[in-house]
This record gives sequence, C-alpha cells and structure tokens, in this order.
Amino acid sequence: MSNATFYREMREKTDPLWEAIFHHPFVKGIGDGALSRDRFEFYLKQDFVYLIDFSRVFALACAKSRTLPDMGTFATLLQATLNTEMELHRKTCADLGIAELELAKTRKSPVTSAYTDLLVRTAYEGGLSDILAVLLPCACGYAEIGKRLKSEGLPEDRFYRDRIDTYSSPEFQEFADGLIGRMNENAADAPAQCKEHWHRLYESSARYEYLFFDMSWKKEEGR
Repeated sequence: MSNATFYREMREKTDPLWEAIFHHPFVKGIGDGALSRDRFEFYLKQDFVYLIDFSRVFALACAKSRTLPDMGTFATLLQATLNTEMELHRKTCADLGIAELELAKTRKSPVTSAYTDLLVRTAYEGGLSDILAVLLPCACGYAEIGKRLKSEGLPEDRFYRDRIDTYSSPEFQEFADGLIGRMNENAADAPAQCKEHWHRLYESSARYEYLFFDMSWKKEEGR
C-alpha cells in the first residue's frame, strides 16, 4: 500500500457505497432543487444535533493531540463548527420559519444517535488516527458532493444553492484536504493491522453517511 495514497485507497475500496450516496434521491434533490422542503427541514434539524456531537469529537481530538499544531488545527475546527457552521444552521432554519427553541428541542433519530455514538465512542476510546478515520467520510464526503453538484449546475432554490456553494468552496476543500494529509502522515509507518482497523472505522462512518441521507429522505424519527 502506498503511504501517500492511504486515504485514496480507503476511498476506492468504498466506492460503490459513495456512488450510492451521490445518486441517492435526497442528494440529487439538493442538486436539482426538487427536494421537498419538509425533507430538507427534517435533515437540518437532525444535522444540527449531529453537529453538537461532531464538535465534541473535535474537542477530544484537540485533547488527544501530541503537538501544538495538531491542537491548533482541531481547536480551529471546533470553533468553526460551534460558531460558524451551527450559526449558519440556525440562520437557515430561522429563514425557513423554524424557531431556535424548536431546533434546540430536536430529538435525535435512531440513525443520528447511532452515528454520533460511533464518533464519540471512537474519540473517547481511540487515538488521533482513529478519530481521523471516522471524521473523514463526513468532511471529505461533503466536499465531494459539493463539487459534483456544483459541476452539474446550481439549483434556483437559494437554500440548496447556498449549501452547495458552502461545501464546494475552497475553504471547505482545504479543511478536508488537511484531514486527508494528516491521515496519510499517520499511516506512513503504521502496520497493516492498524490500517485495516482505520479502514473499518472509515467504512462504518461512510455507511452512516448514506443512512443519514436515507433517514432524511424517509423522515425516520423512530418511536
């Protein structure tokens, strides 16, 4: 296995899963503007509570970092998630008529709970490389989705257009590339057993990415 392409090899091994994500009706509906508003609102609420635990993962990654540059990277990502991305969610929801109190009272769906449990448990129990492996599908997957959808033309709906613009931006791509680079560096001298473990974490997280979109399409709240 080429050390410089460790992420790429993980990505290629899960390509059928990613193709299923790219062609899911929820994702395609964002791209062509045909996604119904009720599905989008359901997604926004679940994504908001997802980001709360996503922020916890960045905090734990910062605590487990052994160098100041790594601490700075994850502290910056924590700040951006808490104060920029979540604020964007609140603003978008407000524009859609979803009050902040309603957003704050959102209960996690079973899929959201299972996904965030994987992320937080990995962050508590694992090392920095384990954390990177479960973060990459979300960060890099959204960057890929954003670029693919933008290349096909932006929809007229401003909410969907803004979302595509956000995740196809150079800033977001830089964020994703930084995580990829760090994962590749950590894999440089790692034994095959560790690499296989990271691949399994990556694949599990990618499966939840698919399930998150599918849950939003079906509006699965659980009981």
